[in-house]
Amino acid sequence: MNGNTRTNLKVGMTVLVVQKQDQRTGKLTKGIVKDILTKSPNHPHGIKVRLQSGEVGRVKDIVVE
Repeated sequence: MNGNTRTNLKVGMTVLVVQKQDQRTGKLTKGIVKDILTKSPNHPHGIKVRLQSGEVGRVKDIVVE
């Protein structure tokens, strides 16, 4: 599943996000979704979320465990 569609995401899921400062390098941060910040149903660069750690980024991948 990709992180471009809001309906794919739920609070509590483990995801990989790219933070604003890491967009050039593409470094991904793993975390658990606390809040879904993007209101639109789709976003070409990924839905923006806040992780439980407080970090904010756009979802690039959903971790299936």
